[in-house]
Amino acid sequence: MSDMILLASLVEKGNHIETAKVTRELLDQGVNPNQILYEGLQKGLLTLGERFKRNEAYIPEVLLSARAMKTGMEILKPFLVRNESEPKARVVLGTVKNDLHDIGKNMVGMMLENAGFIVFDLGINVPEEKFLSALRKEEAPLLGMSALLSTTMPELKRVIELLKKEGIRDKVKVLVGGAPVTEKYAMDIEADGYAPDAIRAAEKAAELIDGKK
Repeated sequence: MSDMILLASLVEKGNHIETAKVTRELLDQGVNPNQILYEGLQKGLLTLGERFKRNEAYIPEVLLSARAMKTGMEILKPFLVRNESEPKARVVLGTVKNDLHDIGKNMVGMMLENAGFIVFDLGINVPEEKFLSALRKEEAPLLGMSALLSTTMPELKRVIELLKKEGIRDKVKVLVGGAPVTEKYAMDIEADGYAPDAIRAAEKAAELIDGKK
């Protein structure tokens, strides 16, 4: 097994300790950092992502794999030359007001970072005004919101309505998700996109930003 195939396999299995070790070894050997990223780290996560879509892998495995990739990324970051074709955008992320769930949001944040986005994670229980303030401060073209309870789902719409009221709705793409949220609900509240899981959230975010460009 080549070192690159081994690295991809380690990420797929979620072994963050060995992922870090092999990433350092490849750098010491003079392997191109972008090659390590795309042929090793990213390939492992994407392989698991495909298994997840086929219901052959589950959320705990995705979390472990994302952590392994993030560990490798932290080692690589100082050496990386970004591929200009990568989506580059600022993203404001958060769980809506009165909702204290963050596992799904954290997964989305990791996936977005791994896809080349700059993520500003506001955390949980985020009021509408805080989303608005962060979007203005960071000049972010994308907002990602999650609601994990049926009782907090209306907060998604309240944020979108506030963006309209403040005159910045046309400048921001809104991506929503969470256990009770559906694609139909996303359309009803006039969100720009919906994703049922973290992997597809990163894919949808890239689509929205590419479309905006």
